[in-house]
Amino acid sequence: MSREGKSSSKVKFKYFESKAAEIDLSKKVEAERKELLSVPVNQLDLKKATSIRNLVEAWSRTSIQSRSISECAHVYENMISDKDRPTIFLGLSGALIAGGLRKVIRDLVDAGFVDAIASTGAIVYQDLYQALGYKHYMGTPKADDAILHDLYIDRIYDAYVDEVGFVKTDDVVGELAASLPPRKYSTREFMHELGVRASSDPDSIIGTAAKRGVPIFVPAIADSSIGIGLAGLYRAAKKAGEKLLQLDTIQDNYEIAQIVLKSKKTGSIYIGGGVPKNYINDAAVMLDYTSGHSYVFQITTDAPHWGGLTGSTLDEAKSWGKVSKKATRATAYVEATIGLPLVAGYILESENLTKDRKRLDFVWDRDDLKAIRIRA
Repeated sequence: MSREGKSSSKVKFKYFESKAAEIDLSKKVEAERKELLSVPVNQLDLKKATSIRNLVEAWSRTSIQSRSISECAHVYENMISDKDRPTIFLGLSGALIAGGLRKVIRDLVDAGFVDAIASTGAIVYQDLYQALGYKHYMGTPKADDAILHDLYIDRIYDAYVDEVGFVKTDDVVGELAASLPPRKYSTREFMHELGVRASSDPDSIIGTAAKRGVPIFVPAIADSSIGIGLAGLYRAAKKAGEKLLQLDTIQDNYEIAQIVLKSKKTGSIYIGGGVPKNYINDAAVMLDYTSGHSYVFQITTDAPHWGGLTGSTLDEAKSWGKVSKKATRATAYVEATIGLPLVAGYILESENLTKDRKRLDFVWDRDDLKAIRIRA
């Protein structure tokens, strides 16, 4: 460099330019390149993203998981807009109530964008717990859990729940079960009764589902606080020599499979994975093989290479016939408390989707589904 800071070199370096000129591209390669390099990534302009819907739509031209969220939202939009009016199943797992998603899920049910639910017992139990006036509280994952135990406080990652409230909720579950005639019930029937009990809370998922006729299945109901409440009732009834209701999860299989068989098309949404995801997938092959779910998307943090059902890909489900070979599908590897509000917001903010949304009526005769009718 000279004292003035300017280069005194007269060397002209154009190696890459000259190499590019030497590349001989066939017409076929040129055509393939042109196609693959036809849609540029847009740099996100937050000044234009004035709503959740605007933001998610803008992500359709970005990359990584933001684009995946947008793809999930579009799959949801397509299943809602389908003229064949698919039956939409929602699979719920994980700490969704503790994570603050209770009203988000409830609003999707209330708007008619969910027709049937398969859930873990924990989610519906914690919804009931809140419907009874108890709350989840902000905590920390760094808490001393031994101290929390002595204070009758339970921890769900960085949220706290009142163990005293849980015990009282157990009693409500037991009291309701004890009041029902002693026969076999599917979890759908039992959840409807719990939903009626919670219906005074307008933000309750199970309460809104009961009002709207949305069936809720809890295939692993024993593995939850509902199971704990019912176990206490079972012991008391056994000592007293009294008969109780029996929850028949195989009846659940029969009922949910009928929903699939009587639907012209089905779509499924998986928040997390586990039993609810596999259960809704299994419903496509429980009684008779169907063409599989026509629309599917999932929001998960689990990867497929561990071999677990939670992380299994939607393409893998094709091999079992659970998802249609032609299904519109998407997966976002995003934590649910971030991903679900974005997808739900995209849908709920659309006037075209919410206007005149027709609900489904399930006509049940005990465990027989007589018809699925589109409400006028």
